[in-house]
Formats: sequence, structure tokens, C-alpha cells
Amino acid sequence: MGEADAGTPSFEMTWSSTTSSGYCSQEDSDSELEQYFTARTSLARRPRRDQDEPVEWETPDLSQAEVEQKIKEYNSQINSNLFMSLNKDGSYTGFIKVQLKLVRPVSVPSSKKPPSLQDARRGPGRGTAVKRRTSFYLPKDAVKHLHVLSRTRAREVIEALLRKFLVVDDPRKFALFERAERHSQVYLRKLSDDEQPLRLRLLAGPSEKALSFVLKENDSGEVNWDAFSMPELHNFLRILQREEEEHLRQILQKYSYCRQKIQEALHACPLG
Repeated sequence: MGEADAGTPSFEMTWSSTTSSGYCSQEDSDSELEQYFTARTSLARRPRRDQDEPVEWETPDLSQAEVEQKIKEYNSQINSNLFMSLNKDGSYTGFIKVQLKLVRPVSVPSSKKPPSLQDARRGPGRGTAVKRRTSFYLPKDAVKHLHVLSRTRAREVIEALLRKFLVVDDPRKFALFERAERHSQVYLRKLSDDEQPLRLRLLAGPSEKALSFVLKENDSGEVNWDAFSMPELHNFLRILQREEEEHLRQILQKYSYCRQKIQEALHACPLG
């Protein structure tokens, strides 16, 4: 990895998945937009379908000698060339693997097709303003390997991933999680912006069961309205209105059906 500019983390990425499965323009009809956004999936906090639970990890401070020893132990346990390296200034570099588990589509500059692997590696063009957007699904359960510094923060990892894929959505819509399997249970914890994923990787060791990283939507229960554009907010209002109308229609239909059955039962009863 080449030496990074001052204050700028260095990233390298490899793919282990295919490209996206579909896309649509934000200028498409409302019915097509609703394939990707619904009030329930975009605004409400849905119950988990797995056994992910919040858990606290201990992150002790390590001396320079302890860091060096940890790196030696880490490198002796891996079966690949994804080693960690100690730098002269006391920092270290290494690889983290991030699994993308995004339920909703992402927005990219409008084009005739989703960005290819080559497009993602080149990054967005400079000096070009994004006026139109295309939404498409990133590969399900895609896995990315990033070569990062020990001082690289979780927020920088998210921003780097979005830049690689030309994603123009607000980074605050996404969050980096650490996942662990313990005693047949799965635990999940959202990293704060300033946490350092490579440090967590070193402390946990190379085992994916002990620790892995997942990029997900930032569904905290509180909706961050400032993270949405004006067209998205107007679209949510239209969807909420339609869902309310549909819910009301279903309620009226249910009570109308019950009323009809009661009336039929009354007519069937013998008089006297």
C-alpha cells in the first residue's frame, strides 16, 4: 500500500461478489419508485429476523510492545496473505472484510447501466455535479476487503465504500456494525464514528466468528430527516398517504364482511 496523504486514509478493495441485480431512475413513475421505497421499510424500525443483540466489547489499550506481539500472533493464525504490518511510527496497516447487508437500494449518478467493477475502482469523475440519480440494489451479501490504517475510523470506512461504488446517498444513512457469534447466539453492535475497525480486528484475532464487520442501513429508531433529499421526503409523504388509504380500505372491508355474515346468520335463524 502506498503512503497516504496526511490525514487521508489509504484504501484498497477487492471484490468477491457479482454486480447489482437491477436499477431504476428516480424520474420513473411513482409505482416504480415504490418497488424500492415503502414507508414501512424506509421509515419504521422493523423487528430483526435473526438473533442479533447489542453487546459491549472490551477494547483495552495496548502498549507498543503488546501491539507488536498481537500482530505477530495474528499473522501466525491466518491462512492467507492478508497480513498486518507494523509501521515505523507505531501505527499498523492490515485488512478488514466488510459484508454488505443492505435491504434498500442506493443512489448513483444516472447512467444507462449500474456502475461496473471498473467504474467503482476509478471512482467518481471530478468537477461533475450530480443532477440525476439512479437507484439500484448492491449485490446481496457482497463482501469487500479493505486495506486500512490502524487510525482509520469507522466513518471513513463507510465513506470510502460509498465513493468506490459512486454512491451519492448521505453517509449518515449507513452504519458499520461488528458481529460476533457466542454460545450459539449472534450479537451485533453499531460502531461509533470514531472507532477504529482495524484495532478491533487485531484485538479479536482473525476468527470471523469472534468478530466480523457488516455495513447496514442506519436504522436507529429515530428518523434522521435531514439525511433525505426533498424528492425523497415528498415521495415518503405520498407513500404514507397511500398506505393510510389502503389500511382504511382493508378495515372497512373487514367490518363490512363481518356485518354481512351477522345479517346472514340472523336471516337463517327461525323466528320465535
